[in-house]
Amino acid sequence: MYLRLFLVVLSLIGFSAQAEPEQTQEPDHKSGFSNRPVFGGPNSPAGQMEETDRVREPVFRLPEIYDRTQSWRDWKQRLNEEHGLQFSGHYTTLYQQISDTAPGQTDDKASSGVLRGTAIWTLLGDSTQIDSDFGAINVMLDHRHKFRDIAPADLAGQAGYVGVTGTLYGDTDLVVVNLNWTQSFNSRKAGILVGRYDPSDYMNILGYVNPWTTFSNVSILLDSSVAYSDAGWGAAGGTWIRDQWYVLAGFNDANGKLTDNLDFFDSGSEFFSWGEIGWSPSKQARYFKNIHLTTWHVDERNDAGIDSGRGVAFAANWTFDEKWMPFLRAGLSDGAEQVKIYDKSIGTGLIWRYARADLIGVGVNWGETPGSDEQVTWEAFWRVQFAQNFSITPSVQYLVDPVGNPDNVWLSGLRMRLTF
Repeated sequence: MYLRLFLVVLSLIGFSAQAEPEQTQEPDHKSGFSNRPVFGGPNSPAGQMEETDRVREPVFRLPEIYDRTQSWRDWKQRLNEEHGLQFSGHYTTLYQQISDTAPGQTDDKASSGVLRGTAIWTLLGDSTQIDSDFGAINVMLDHRHKFRDIAPADLAGQAGYVGVTGTLYGDTDLVVVNLNWTQSFNSRKAGILVGRYDPSDYMNILGYVNPWTTFSNVSILLDSSVAYSDAGWGAAGGTWIRDQWYVLAGFNDANGKLTDNLDFFDSGSEFFSWGEIGWSPSKQARYFKNIHLTTWHVDERNDAGIDSGRGVAFAANWTFDEKWMPFLRAGLSDGAEQVKIYDKSIGTGLIWRYARADLIGVGVNWGETPGSDEQVTWEAFWRVQFAQNFSITPSVQYLVDPVGNPDNVWLSGLRMRLTF
């Protein structure tokens, strides 16, 4: 009870929606959508808007195609400058195949596609001015659809592996991921978020956490000892303290689901609550240099028959020479065994921007399940930016001691992404 009161008070302090553009060595942007979120991650609405609008240095420039679409980018920029409306989208596909199925399972291949649209409409203030506070409606819609009998989000069960090998690549059809209002205060050093949101896009975030452009396994992307709730109604807030320390907190409906048809606390006041304190050299550097400690609590869910739970998580990443980003995660939790993957989890890895906009990443995670089984997960990917708006990412995962399979399992994957 006291933890929740503390978190709610912190959430009222403020949650800033977007960051000021970095003043040095910032990438160019096609339509001027250069604001990174102060507290949200790369998969939040503001994070997606900035990432998809970023000018890349591709393998093939294809100037004829790029120049023919310049009027489209100019129109999006004018729409933002004149009416405060930004929007972007991408279509991403993922194919995965495992080397061995678990006893009794038959599907060794999975594939799906996700069409995502994101819009941010600034109705108060001016988001194009660095020091100007503003309020905006954020909307994010996904259409997730499978191409084979199963989607990558369900392939782990075929391998006997506890986890998710293809994060977000499911078969839910049209879903509302975000529908919220964000309001900044104090020259964007603080603000609030109220509405529907996914806590995993705002809490315990490091700069590499983007299932569209980096890793695919949820235990490498996130801390799987956290019993995350899904997208649901709630509120969050945060503020920077002396430009280097920040505090965050939030809560949302513990029973929220992507497929809940926007039900509003249908099972009553059962909450997922979280709080975080972190440090970064500056607001602009938070994606790239960040150390933080997160605590969370989830209520018992009576109708769903799910126990309450609590835990703590530590995470850090640091970027060297604008090319190397090592990262570290560790989490410990108790309860909520029906919905979380691990009681204990430790992960580490490295992202390397080796040329142009191309990335290579390697990550490893050790976890202990609520049943005291241990699994080790390895993943490596190579993202190649073929053209300004198109990338392809081959990847490989190695699943060691999967709980339901006597054999270790190799998983190969191929992701393709088109932004617009």
